[in-house]
Amino acid sequence: MKLYSIKDLDLASKRVFIRCDFNVPLDEYGNITDDRRIRAALATINYCLDQDCSVILASHMGRPNGEFSEKLSLVPVQRRIQQLLKRDVKLAKDIVGEDATALAQNLKEGEILLLENLRFEKGETKNDEKLSKALSMMAEFYVNDAFGVSHRAHASVEGITRFFDEEHKAAGFLLQKEIQFFGVLLKRPVRPFAAIIGGSKVSGKLEALINLLPKVDKVFIGGGMAFTFLKQMGYDVGNSLVEDDLLQEAQHVMNEARRLGVKFYLPIDVVAAQTFAADSVSKLVTSQEIPQGWMGLDIGPATVRLYREALNDVQTVLWNGPMGVFEMERFARGSSKIAHFVADSYATTVVGGGDTADLVKRVGVDEEMSFISTGGGASLELLEGKVLPGVEQLIIEEDS
Repeated sequence: MKLYSIKDLDLASKRVFIRCDFNVPLDEYGNITDDRRIRAALATINYCLDQDCSVILASHMGRPNGEFSEKLSLVPVQRRIQQLLKRDVKLAKDIVGEDATALAQNLKEGEILLLENLRFEKGETKNDEKLSKALSMMAEFYVNDAFGVSHRAHASVEGITRFFDEEHKAAGFLLQKEIQFFGVLLKRPVRPFAAIIGGSKVSGKLEALINLLPKVDKVFIGGGMAFTFLKQMGYDVGNSLVEDDLLQEAQHVMNEARRLGVKFYLPIDVVAAQTFAADSVSKLVTSQEIPQGWMGLDIGPATVRLYREALNDVQTVLWNGPMGVFEMERFARGSSKIAHFVADSYATTVVGGGDTADLVKRVGVDEEMSFISTGGGASLELLEGKVLPGVEQLIIEEDS
């Protein structure tokens, strides 16, 4: 998949609208706790500034449902961009209102304007054509560098592209990197190729699993989703999270793995507790002996050893989803041990964004991974074989 590139645009001294993903986590005081997504956009922003462009940045934060929320204002983002770029960034009071329009019209070469949270406008998530057009009127060029939201058909992501021809829209460096990396990973991986798939539910990963099976050599299952597979195998999983309506789909996945010769690994022991609480009594049990009234909340040490042994010869690792409820320290050990092992391996290691990216950062091995995606949902849809709405309009049609 080849995309229109920002390098192909004649940007010199022009006004550029860059859709970024500045949906960063904040603490209770409104301070940014992880600015990875902001730093990831700097290459594209600096490239435009080097072309003497005036730059309009746009992003969402959280889910304000079309209403203004002071807690979800982009003021902290404005401050962090100013710190990183070491230059002034204007923040509009609105998105397409009088303030934003006036600031955009008067923007000079080398100046930066950040629009307020796009989702303060109800039309953003509804892909409203009127909003898309109003946003497009602010600039001569459109650049999408927001991989993390490119799976959403929103006004600033998909709708706006329809108001720019192929010579006036392109993918930024981050979006190109993400698409190219996953493209190579799924089409030309260095083998053996393993997928580590975790998270709470099978339903969220089912399509990705089915699409991955013909491409990988080994699959390692962890997290709450493992118990749907274990129950289908006839194990008593106690009160562990199970999607009973997906038991047959779980069987289908296992049958397909067997048919394709893919090694399919499930936990052989788990850390179980009666309740999901920091003070709950927990104990180590085999996957076949989870007591009634107890629930599995992390993979156990025997599973960690098994997974390590089976991952030893792997040359490419794709990891999407934690192995347990890592947000609570006592149920994070399995995920942490797998993270350290994957980070220390000589394999190409790709982390599929979202919770897994948070996990490897918390463990302190994020710098050791080959590639960490900035989008959990977007990377998952790529793994499912889908074309992202925000990317579709930027694909260069190849001659057949």
